[in-house]
Amino acid sequence: MSLTPLPDTPPLATEANVSSAQLCPLPKSVYTLSQTAQLEALYTIIRDKNTSRGDFLFYSDRIIRLLVEEGLNHLPVVQRTVETPTGSTYEGVGFKGKICGVSILRAGEAMEAGLREVCRSVRIGKILIQRDEDTALPKLFYSKFPGDIASRYVLLLDPMLATGGSAMKAVEVLMENGVPEAQIIFINLIASPEGLTNFCGRYPLVKVITGWIDKGLNEKAYIIPGLGDFGERRYCT
Repeated sequence: MSLTPLPDTPPLATEANVSSAQLCPLPKSVYTLSQTAQLEALYTIIRDKNTSRGDFLFYSDRIIRLLVEEGLNHLPVVQRTVETPTGSTYEGVGFKGKICGVSILRAGEAMEAGLREVCRSVRIGKILIQRDEDTALPKLFYSKFPGDIASRYVLLLDPMLATGGSAMKAVEVLMENGVPEAQIIFINLIASPEGLTNFCGRYPLVKVITGWIDKGLNEKAYIIPGLGDFGERRYCT
């Protein structure tokens, strides 16, 4: 059996599905993963309602790690000189300042492992935001942050950005705790155009790292095509 020859360059994702087809132009503060066919294949697996929980965990974790690495690319650096084992001097760079992760409960907790895999001993904060039944607005129910969070760069973690309400409330709470808007990087797997427009309109200095931008929201404010409830599929509840 003959195999298809390898392409000269990595194949790209389906043109109709790429993020730029859903929201163009992107807000200046929004960055997406490179829209390759491999990334689209990973998303196709986790979108499939018939994917087993084990495969959903494995492939969503692969994407989360890619997102965390991309988020770290946006942190500032300073010049750093080191000596190599050969006795040579290398003029490189090092990260400037300290970081911490803050997960929006409960789905955001699924992204903590990906952060810990690439940042040893990273501090993690948590925040619980739910809809107020009286006002229908996002309401803070719980938060716990490192005591020095105001002096850290914060990676805010939540896999899905639908309307943007919870994410905007989380940023509001972080800023109330002294974190400058420009020191927050929001990381998510899938975003809706509506959610990005709302979020970036309110917090233009927060960088947003998303893996994929979907077509939009349905009448129930679910992301379409989406992948369902991330927390339910991850934790089988």
